[in-house]
Amino acid sequence: MSASFTHDDDLSEKEARERLIQDGPNELPVSSRRGILRLLREIVSEPMFLLLVACGAIYMFLGDRNEALMLLGFVFVVMGITFFQQRRTERSLEALRDLSSPQTLVIRDGLTRKIAGSDLVRGDIVLLAEGDRVPADIYIVDSSNLAVDESMLTGESVPVAKETGLISNLAAIASDVSDAVQLFSGTLVTQGTARGRVIATGERSALGHIGKSLAGLGGQSTPIQLETRRVVKHVATVGLLLAGGLAVTYWLTRGDWINGLLTG
Repeated sequence: MSASFTHDDDLSEKEARERLIQDGPNELPVSSRRGILRLLREIVSEPMFLLLVACGAIYMFLGDRNEALMLLGFVFVVMGITFFQQRRTERSLEALRDLSSPQTLVIRDGLTRKIAGSDLVRGDIVLLAEGDRVPADIYIVDSSNLAVDESMLTGESVPVAKETGLISNLAAIASDVSDAVQLFSGTLVTQGTARGRVIATGERSALGHIGKSLAGLGGQSTPIQLETRRVVKHVATVGLLLAGGLAVTYWLTRGDWINGLLTG
């Protein structure tokens, strides 16, 4: 059984434009992208890296080239890995934004037309077929042998069978409606056809929530990073005081300031 649907239920172009202005485009939020130089500066400014680079520079200055090159080599390898991981996080967010706004078929003013996914609004009637990427969170109004790949959201490797909902009124569709009668933004239709009503777009969709989380991870330090910085600063302060005291003691007792500095 399917929900009742008539052409009076689809949006007009005027209504769509008004809702687009009200809700904004169907896109993930844009985070301020960090350039390569900014990202490198943030990585190099980590206290642990600064301490190790300073130690390597001291060894190089005192002529112990082998120790200096070995220490600096490990430091730069770790910096490279950190830089690569940060760039991957930003690319993941960009990929999610691309998935969130594909071209899609909608019914407006009683006519079927293809529009950009970014122009999709809440209340639009969307037509989907096998191979289509779902452009927004959609309540299924009508379907036939519908199955969807939701692995990007749930990790399930097997396509999920979907059902037709029984509610035709958009206002009556609750936020806690069963997942079986919903299609989620970014997922892929692997079988069948469907007609549904858009219930969430952009950052309000399931994919949008993931995008917001990734954007937050990209711009904020993790708790372990903050704790590491605090510990490194304290240990570095105590270590420098002890090293300085040992170097001075060695120099005063033996008269060799270079070995005293290396010992420190």
